[in-house]
Amino acid sequence: MARREPALRGNGWLRLPFWLTYLFLYAPIAVLVVMSFNRNKTPYSWGGFSLDWYGRLAENSSLRTGLVNTLIVALGSTALSTVLGTLLAVGLARHTRSRVLDALSTLPAILPDLVLAIGLLVFYSAIKMTLGLHSVLVAHTVFGMAFVTAVVRARLGHADTSLEEASQDLGATPYTTFIKVTLPTLAPGIVAGALLAFTLSLDEFVIAFFTHAPSQPTLPIVIYSMVRFGVTPEINALATLLLAVSFTVVIVAQRLTKLTEAL
Repeated sequence: MARREPALRGNGWLRLPFWLTYLFLYAPIAVLVVMSFNRNKTPYSWGGFSLDWYGRLAENSSLRTGLVNTLIVALGSTALSTVLGTLLAVGLARHTRSRVLDALSTLPAILPDLVLAIGLLVFYSAIKMTLGLHSVLVAHTVFGMAFVTAVVRARLGHADTSLEEASQDLGATPYTTFIKVTLPTLAPGIVAGALLAFTLSLDEFVIAFFTHAPSQPTLPIVIYSMVRFGVTPEINALATLLLAVSFTVVIVAQRLTKLTEAL
Protein backbone atom coordinates (compact mmCIF):
# COMPACT_ATOMS: atom_id res chain seq x y z
CA MET A 1 0.00 0.00 0.00
CA ALA A 2 1.42 3.36 -1.03
CA ARG A 3 2.34 5.72 1.76
CA ARG A 4 0.32 8.91 1.76
CA GLU A 5 2.20 12.16 2.18
CA PRO A 6 0.86 14.63 4.74
CA ALA A 7 -1.65 17.05 3.24
CA LEU A 8 0.38 20.04 4.46
CA ARG A 9 3.25 19.23 2.09
CA GLY A 10 1.26 20.45 -0.88
CA ASN A 11 0.41 23.80 0.69
CA GLY A 12 3.57 25.85 0.36
CA TRP A 13 2.03 28.94 1.92
CA LEU A 14 1.66 27.06 5.21
CA ARG A 15 5.47 26.96 5.43
CA LEU A 16 5.63 30.75 5.40
CA PRO A 17 5.64 31.13 9.23
CA PHE A 18 8.52 28.65 9.36
CA TRP A 19 10.69 30.68 6.97
CA LEU A 20 9.64 33.99 8.53
CA THR A 21 10.82 32.70 11.90
CA TYR A 22 14.24 31.84 10.49
CA LEU A 23 14.37 35.23 8.76
CA PHE A 24 13.59 36.96 12.06
CA LEU A 25 16.35 34.99 13.83
CA TYR A 26 19.15 35.24 11.30
CA ALA A 27 18.57 38.40 9.25
CA PRO A 28 20.31 40.65 11.84
CA ILE A 29 23.28 38.27 11.93
CA ALA A 30 23.47 38.23 8.12
CA VAL A 31 23.42 42.04 8.02
CA LEU A 32 26.22 42.18 10.61
CA VAL A 33 28.39 39.79 8.56
CA VAL A 34 27.78 41.66 5.31
CA MET A 35 28.51 45.07 6.85
CA SER A 36 31.79 43.78 8.30
CA PHE A 37 33.08 43.85 4.69
CA ASN A 38 31.86 47.40 4.16
CA ARG A 39 34.50 49.84 2.90
CA ASN A 40 32.55 52.80 4.25
CA LYS A 41 33.34 53.86 7.82
CA THR A 42 29.66 54.47 8.43
CA PRO A 43 28.14 51.07 9.22
CA TYR A 44 24.69 51.96 7.92
CA SER A 45 25.50 52.56 4.24
CA TRP A 46 27.31 50.29 1.80
CA GLY A 47 30.50 51.71 0.29
CA GLY A 48 31.95 48.67 -1.44
CA PHE A 49 33.68 45.44 -0.49
CA SER A 50 36.79 45.63 1.69
CA LEU A 51 38.80 43.52 4.16
CA ASP A 52 40.43 46.55 5.79
CA TRP A 53 38.48 46.30 9.01
CA TYR A 54 39.72 42.77 9.65
CA GLY A 55 43.30 44.02 9.28
CA ARG A 56 42.68 46.84 11.73
CA LEU A 57 41.60 44.42 14.43
CA ALA A 58 45.21 43.31 14.92
CA GLU A 59 46.25 46.95 15.43
CA ASN A 60 43.85 47.54 18.32
CA SER A 61 45.75 46.98 21.58
CA SER A 62 42.57 46.94 23.71
CA LEU A 63 41.10 44.14 21.62
CA ARG A 64 44.35 42.17 21.76
CA THR A 65 44.46 42.48 25.56
CA GLY A 66 40.80 41.50 25.86
CA LEU A 67 41.32 38.51 23.57
CA VAL A 68 44.29 37.27 25.60
CA ASN A 69 42.32 37.62 28.85
CA THR A 70 39.34 35.85 27.31
CA LEU A 71 41.45 32.94 26.07
CA ILE A 72 43.11 32.57 29.49
CA VAL A 73 39.72 32.44 31.19
CA ALA A 74 38.09 30.25 28.54
CA LEU A 75 40.87 27.66 28.41
CA GLY A 76 41.31 27.56 32.18
CA SER A 77 37.60 27.32 32.96
CA THR A 78 37.12 24.71 30.23
CA ALA A 79 39.81 22.49 31.72
CA LEU A 80 38.37 22.79 35.24
CA SER A 81 34.77 22.44 34.05
CA THR A 82 35.60 19.32 32.06
CA VAL A 83 37.37 17.56 34.93
CA LEU A 84 34.89 18.54 37.64
CA GLY A 85 31.83 18.10 35.43
CA THR A 86 32.92 14.62 34.32
CA LEU A 87 33.60 13.50 37.88
CA LEU A 88 30.28 14.94 39.03
CA ALA A 89 28.39 13.20 36.22
CA VAL A 90 29.99 9.84 37.03
CA GLY A 91 29.31 10.29 40.73
CA LEU A 92 25.66 11.16 40.16
CA ALA A 93 25.12 8.28 37.72
CA ARG A 94 27.05 5.58 39.55
CA HIS A 95 26.97 6.41 43.24
CA THR A 96 23.75 8.34 43.97
CA ARG A 97 20.07 8.13 43.14
CA SER A 98 19.07 11.58 44.36
CA ARG A 99 16.86 13.73 42.16
CA VAL A 100 17.69 16.71 44.36
CA LEU A 101 21.40 16.36 43.63
CA ASP A 102 20.62 15.88 39.95
CA ALA A 103 18.66 19.14 39.94
CA LEU A 104 21.37 21.01 41.85
CA SER A 105 24.01 19.87 39.35
CA THR A 106 22.24 21.72 36.51
CA LEU A 107 21.05 24.71 38.56
CA PRO A 108 23.89 27.07 37.49
CA ALA A 109 22.90 26.48 33.86
CA ILE A 110 19.23 27.27 34.57
CA LEU A 111 19.68 30.32 36.79
CA PRO A 112 19.60 33.70 35.05
CA ASP A 113 23.11 35.00 34.46
CA LEU A 114 22.36 38.13 36.46
CA VAL A 115 21.33 36.14 39.54
CA LEU A 116 24.39 33.90 39.32
CA ALA A 117 26.69 36.90 38.78
CA ILE A 118 25.36 38.78 41.80
CA GLY A 119 25.53 35.65 43.94
CA LEU A 120 29.16 35.06 42.97
CA LEU A 121 30.05 38.70 43.62
CA VAL A 122 28.47 38.53 47.09
CA PHE A 123 30.33 35.29 47.77
CA TYR A 124 33.66 36.82 46.71
CA SER A 125 33.00 39.79 48.97
CA ALA A 126 32.11 37.52 51.90
CA ILE A 127 35.39 35.60 51.65
CA LYS A 128 37.31 38.83 50.85
CA MET A 129 38.52 37.53 47.50
CA THR A 130 40.06 40.06 45.15
CA LEU A 131 38.68 40.39 41.63
CA GLY A 132 40.70 39.59 38.53
CA LEU A 133 41.00 36.95 35.85
CA HIS A 134 41.03 34.29 38.57
CA SER A 135 37.60 35.36 39.84
CA VAL A 136 36.16 35.29 36.30
CA LEU A 137 37.76 31.89 35.74
CA VAL A 138 36.12 30.46 38.87
CA ALA A 139 32.77 31.99 37.91
CA HIS A 140 32.89 30.54 34.40
CA THR A 141 33.86 27.17 35.83
CA VAL A 142 30.71 27.17 37.97
CA PHE A 143 28.26 27.42 35.08
CA GLY A 144 30.46 25.60 32.56
CA MET A 145 30.64 22.59 34.84
CA ALA A 146 26.84 22.32 34.80
CA PHE A 147 26.80 22.00 30.99
CA VAL A 148 29.61 19.45 30.98
CA THR A 149 27.77 17.42 33.62
CA ALA A 150 24.58 17.41 31.55
CA VAL A 151 26.35 16.29 28.36
CA VAL A 152 28.38 13.56 30.08
CA ARG A 153 25.28 12.34 31.92
CA ALA A 154 23.57 11.93 28.55
CA ARG A 155 26.47 9.76 27.40
CA LEU A 156 26.37 7.73 30.62
CA GLY A 157 22.72 7.00 29.95
CA HIS A 158 23.75 5.13 26.78
CA ALA A 159 26.87 3.47 28.22
CA ASP A 160 26.99 -0.31 28.73
CA THR A 161 27.60 -0.88 32.44
CA SER A 162 28.35 -4.55 31.81
CA LEU A 163 31.81 -3.55 30.54
CA GLU A 164 32.64 -1.94 33.87
CA GLU A 165 31.27 -4.93 35.76
CA ALA A 166 33.31 -7.31 33.62
CA SER A 167 36.44 -5.27 34.26
CA GLN A 168 35.98 -5.49 38.02
CA ASP A 169 35.12 -9.19 37.84
CA LEU A 170 38.45 -9.76 36.09
CA GLY A 171 40.29 -8.17 38.99
CA ALA A 172 40.67 -4.56 37.91
CA THR A 173 40.50 -1.91 40.63
CA PRO A 174 37.81 0.80 40.46
CA TYR A 175 40.51 3.30 39.47
CA THR A 176 41.77 1.08 36.61
CA THR A 177 38.21 0.47 35.44
CA PHE A 178 37.50 4.20 35.42
CA ILE A 179 40.67 5.04 33.47
CA LYS A 180 40.64 2.19 30.95
CA VAL A 181 36.93 1.50 30.50
CA THR A 182 34.73 4.37 31.67
CA LEU A 183 36.72 7.32 30.34
CA PRO A 184 37.18 5.92 26.79
CA THR A 185 33.45 5.24 26.68
CA LEU A 186 32.68 8.79 27.78
CA ALA A 187 35.27 10.43 25.53
CA PRO A 188 32.82 11.81 22.87
CA GLY A 189 30.59 13.29 25.57
CA ILE A 190 33.54 14.76 27.45
CA VAL A 191 34.91 16.44 24.33
CA ALA A 192 31.46 17.76 23.38
CA GLY A 193 30.96 19.16 26.89
CA ALA A 194 34.40 20.78 26.84
CA LEU A 195 33.73 22.46 23.49
CA LEU A 196 30.37 23.72 24.75
CA ALA A 197 31.95 25.10 27.94
CA PHE A 198 34.67 26.84 25.90
CA THR A 199 32.12 28.48 23.60
CA LEU A 200 29.99 29.70 26.49
CA SER A 201 33.01 31.14 28.29
CA LEU A 202 34.28 32.81 25.13
CA ASP A 203 31.06 34.78 24.59
CA GLU A 204 29.92 35.28 28.19
CA PHE A 205 29.43 38.90 29.28
CA VAL A 206 27.13 39.32 32.29
CA ILE A 207 29.00 37.15 34.79
CA ALA A 208 32.38 38.47 33.62
CA PHE A 209 31.11 42.06 33.94
CA PHE A 210 30.29 41.54 37.64
CA THR A 211 33.33 39.47 38.59
CA HIS A 212 36.23 41.02 36.63
CA ALA A 213 38.76 43.64 37.67
CA PRO A 214 38.60 46.93 35.70
CA SER A 215 42.25 46.53 34.73
CA GLN A 216 41.69 43.05 33.26
CA PRO A 217 38.61 43.13 31.01
CA THR A 218 37.62 40.20 28.85
CA LEU A 219 36.89 40.61 25.15
CA PRO A 220 33.06 40.93 25.49
CA ILE A 221 33.57 43.73 28.03
CA VAL A 222 36.00 45.52 25.69
CA ILE A 223 33.44 45.23 22.90
CA TYR A 224 30.74 46.63 25.19
CA SER A 225 32.91 49.63 26.03
CA MET A 226 33.45 50.27 22.31
CA VAL A 227 29.83 49.98 21.15
CA ARG A 228 28.69 52.55 23.69
CA PHE A 229 30.09 55.15 21.29
CA GLY A 230 28.48 53.57 18.24
CA VAL A 231 28.80 50.43 16.14
CA THR A 232 31.64 50.51 13.60
CA PRO A 233 32.62 48.05 10.84
CA GLU A 234 35.56 47.10 13.06
CA ILE A 235 33.10 45.81 15.68
CA ASN A 236 31.17 44.02 12.95
CA ALA A 237 34.36 42.32 11.78
CA LEU A 238 35.21 41.19 15.30
CA ALA A 239 31.66 39.94 15.87
CA THR A 240 31.83 38.01 12.60
CA LEU A 241 35.04 36.27 13.67
CA LEU A 242 33.54 35.37 17.06
CA LEU A 243 30.42 34.12 15.30
CA ALA A 244 32.52 31.89 13.03
CA VAL A 245 34.44 30.44 15.98
CA SER A 246 31.30 29.85 18.05
CA PHE A 247 29.42 28.33 15.10
CA THR A 248 32.27 25.95 14.31
CA VAL A 249 32.67 24.81 17.91
CA VAL A 250 28.92 24.32 18.38
CA ILE A 251 28.67 22.25 15.18
CA VAL A 252 31.56 20.04 16.30
CA ALA A 253 29.99 19.63 19.75
CA GLN A 254 26.65 18.76 18.15
CA ARG A 255 28.28 16.14 15.94
CA LEU A 256 30.03 14.61 18.91
CA THR A 257 26.77 14.61 20.88
CA LYS A 258 25.04 12.73 18.04
CA LEU A 259 27.95 10.31 17.98
CA THR A 260 27.51 9.87 21.72
CA GLU A 261 23.83 9.00 21.29
CA ALA A 262 24.56 6.60 18.43
CA LEU A 263 27.24 4.57 20.24
